Amino acid sequence: MSEEKEKKSWQDTASDWLFSIIIAVVLALGIRTFLVEPYMVSGPSMRPTLQNEERLIVNKLVYYLREPQRGEIIVFKDPSDTRRDFIKRVIAVGGDTIEIRDGKTFVNGEAIDESYIKEPFHTNYGKVTVPKGFIFVMGDNRNNSEDSRYADVGFVDLSLVKGKASVVFWPFSEFKALP
Repeated sequence: MSEEKEKKSWQDTASDWLFSIIIAVVLALGIRTFLVEPYMVSGPSMRPTLQNEERLIVNKLVYYLREPQRGEIIVFKDPSDTRRDFIKRVIAVGGDTIEIRDGKTFVNGEAIDESYIKEPFHTNYGKVTVPKGFIFVMGDNRNNSEDSRYADVGFVDLSLVKGKASVVFWPFSEFKALP
């Protein structure tokens, strides 16, 4: 009889462990799918704000509640290859007009403060209106960024936005909240 009790006990323990592991996996997948996701910066396009190989927490929940806003740093799927992700700053949203001339960016006719950019940039971009349901994004390192100024990225459909970059968590010495 004690052998049966030991078998049941072993089976109960194994069952408890299996149930706990399944719950942990479901919770982890749910959190990563709907709430937050880690992301690693790849490349120099967001310097000096973000450095290559920094690790971020991307808040996915925020854009279930509202659309991206000007100035936010976002992660989105590359429109020309949705297997790749990009990280850029939102410069204009649907309905805004944007123009870049003489090293300044104008949104709705007003020059915006871009104290975060790495160095002056020299490309111009003709006046356009961002369609509803889309955003216009650029990297902070304007001279080394593949962004909405280029046809392969262009205006970014809101359905491609994965989330808002919220926190740099690695390296720990660079820990900071993002705007």
